[in-house]
Amino acid sequence: MNKYALILSFILILSLSSAQFIIKPQLNVGNQAENLPPCIKRVTQFGERPDWSFNGKKLLFVEKTYGDFYEVELATGKIFLITGHFYYGGFIRTLYLASGDVLLSGNIRYDDANPYIHRTIKAELWILDKSYTKPPLRIGTKCYKCEAISRKNMKTAWTSRDRQYHDSFKPRKYLFNIEDIVYENGIPKLANKKIIVSNLGTPYKDIEVQNFVPSDEKTLTFSAYRFLASEGMLLNLENGTVINMSNAPDQYEEPERVFPDGKSCYVGSAKKPVTINIYKLRLDGKSTLDRMTYFSDYKGYKSLNPVISNDGKFMAFQIGKYKDLAGVGYGIFIMDLAKAKNRILN
Repeated sequence: MNKYALILSFILILSLSSAQFIIKPQLNVGNQAENLPPCIKRVTQFGERPDWSFNGKKLLFVEKTYGDFYEVELATGKIFLITGHFYYGGFIRTLYLASGDVLLSGNIRYDDANPYIHRTIKAELWILDKSYTKPPLRIGTKCYKCEAISRKNMKTAWTSRDRQYHDSFKPRKYLFNIEDIVYENGIPKLANKKIIVSNLGTPYKDIEVQNFVPSDEKTLTFSAYRFLASEGMLLNLENGTVINMSNAPDQYEEPERVFPDGKSCYVGSAKKPVTINIYKLRLDGKSTLDRMTYFSDYKGYKSLNPVISNDGKFMAFQIGKYKDLAGVGYGIFIMDLAKAKNRILN
């Protein structure tokens, strides 16, 4: 082999090595929680699925899936147990309502041999009085995984599916429901029910309500699982039109809380072999993503379940581990979005 062939071979080997390095970067040792940038602070050492109070002064979060719920006062760091005054089998999600009461999703019973059914099949919606001194009350419906609540009134939306209602649902059927939470003699119940979409006759096999889009709340984000990979969708509640906001056929994307201006939402996004990170997705149909977190740059970790404060200035989220079930978390964090702007978080 002459010297020119040797030089070309050397260049080719360097090119292939560089390409391989780009595709499979070396992951950091440890985890991002131990190496936080100035724009992120840790709020709790445990917990998952945070939700902002309407005034931005507190966060609700669940200790663990089917565990107790807590409220953290951000100014002082004090943590209060809010579900310790009654017995129950396990709640999985909690959201502040416009009334000050709390919407819970879960069940009063627990089957440790088959716990997952209490998240996807037997979970019901409940209202916990804002005094935190009374047991929660059922409001009369089962709920598949997630629910959406209005940030300006008592409207809520959720998903129902075939495995919850064997007698009345066709196989593989999912429905989106919207109702108002009303009170009669202090007892909450649902009223003004509307069924807004069914997946039957569509390409969407598994769908889940996510969030109303401010400020007019005439559109709703939802997840279309197992459609392409998983796509973030936008549903027009007035005419039923659906637009794919993700358009990422080889990438998992799940929409989370929408920004107060209605122009963007957070998504949990992952493209194999990389695990989930948090991105900001613009809701203009152009599929533009801005990366927010880099927790997956540390082997075995991910960041997920982001929620935006009502003033649009802060993001709360959780740290998770790659091999855990969806939603499992190990502590709550807050990102100051002004400090994070135009900054690479590594």
